[in-house]
Amino acid sequence: MVGKTILTGVKPTGAPHIGNYIGAIRPALALAAAHEKSYLFIADYHALNAVRDPKVLREDSYQVAATWRALGLDAKRTVFYRQSDVPEIFELVTLLAAVTPKGLMDRSHAYKAAVDKNREEGRDADADINMGLYTYPLLMAADILMAQTDIVPVGKDQVQHIEFTRDMAGYFNNTFKPVFKLPECRLEKSGALLPGIDGRKMSKSYNNHIPVFMDSKMRRKLVMKIVTDSKLPTEPKNPDENIIFQLYTHFATADETETMRLAFEGGGMGYGDAKQLLFEVLERTFERPTAFYNEFMANPRLHLDDFLDFGAVHARKVARETLSAAREAVGLKPLH
Repeated sequence: MVGKTILTGVKPTGAPHIGNYIGAIRPALALAAAHEKSYLFIADYHALNAVRDPKVLREDSYQVAATWRALGLDAKRTVFYRQSDVPEIFELVTLLAAVTPKGLMDRSHAYKAAVDKNREEGRDADADINMGLYTYPLLMAADILMAQTDIVPVGKDQVQHIEFTRDMAGYFNNTFKPVFKLPECRLEKSGALLPGIDGRKMSKSYNNHIPVFMDSKMRRKLVMKIVTDSKLPTEPKNPDENIIFQLYTHFATADETETMRLAFEGGGMGYGDAKQLLFEVLERTFERPTAFYNEFMANPRLHLDDFLDFGAVHARKVARETLSAAREAVGLKPLH
């Protein structure tokens, strides 16, 4: 989309599994490639609301950077940076806070959910609720507005954040002068819920996931553990009710998918052969990215810091322009 700026934030939550790849990473890469300007940032300050181990935060942030770089993010097309490397964002939070009603924060879904949970448990309404959670919408708004973002891809549960961001931008623009664009949300289709090897939704918490980055032998071992029924190879099978086929369709070509479908329906394929084919397409998709990922994570300071610093330089340029305009609008000295 020519002339449009798109922005996405990613919380540092460790290495992804193939469900994360299909549901979030691959679509985000496609969106970034379709827009003239795109920003993708590691939301490490947002993560501070829950993460209390500095080593974990650093490691998880590096894993995010290594993941997206290994999977093909083009740093020349997409500005990729750590939120914490752009201090202008945090001054912008203060400017937005000066015009944002407290009631807006009170209506935040995340804050209300935490309050409701405390009351259900008979605790004080604000027990264990930090200001980071309470003011989360302010920081998210600053993330979005600093890049003069046009489009923010979100799920249904995040639409409120974009509405709040538009409200805050409007409060500021109307109080002083127009500085910020009013971003639009792009409602993402529900990400593909890939089944795990036991048939339940793929999730790290269920320990039924297949990591994106792993040794080939372990990848094959996990694929061979996929739960199946007791039908013989010669018996017809419904591919649409089969875990192997459901996973296969997301990585195989159209011709490969149709071949497996016909083989299942016609009773010409056993589960062992189908698992081998699934392993082969996963290997084809992730063998090379896994090698890159392992190389990056073996020495993240060497392979990732410069990569992130490159993005931060470009992000800070537009952030300083936006912040300078906002400072001038309220009567402060603009930046030079």
